[in-house]
Amino acid sequence: MSPDEQAIRNLVALWHSATIAGDVESVLRLMAEDVVFLVAGHPPMKGRGTFEQGLRRLLATHRVESTSEIQEIEASGNLAYCWTTLNVRVTPVAGGDSVLRAGSALSILRKQDNGSWVLVRDANLLAPAS
Repeated sequence: MSPDEQAIRNLVALWHSATIAGDVESVLRLMAEDVVFLVAGHPPMKGRGTFEQGLRRLLATHRVESTSEIQEIEASGNLAYCWTTLNVRVTPVAGGDSVLRAGSALSILRKQDNGSWVLVRDANLLAPAS
């Protein structure tokens, strides 16, 4: 496994653990300022600040747990993509039923001058799951 592939695998793992912990600042460090999230049925979510607002609102009332299985990583120069199968469970903190969504996600990452990778584009194809 190349150092770039390992670094991207580490980014994915940190994203999951930081989200479960409610560590918004750590999640934000994993994305570029100009990040764009594409989700079916919704307009593109543009910018780290927009993502931050949504995540903070969600985490104020819900616990988010996610897992993924990386299907493919390809890095070339300062760009890479990562295809994962993803499961996300959102549970109200006050109690109640969880919502589970599952499906594929395709992420594009950019290598920074310091050698770290950040998310720049993400296409999320999750759908309700049982």
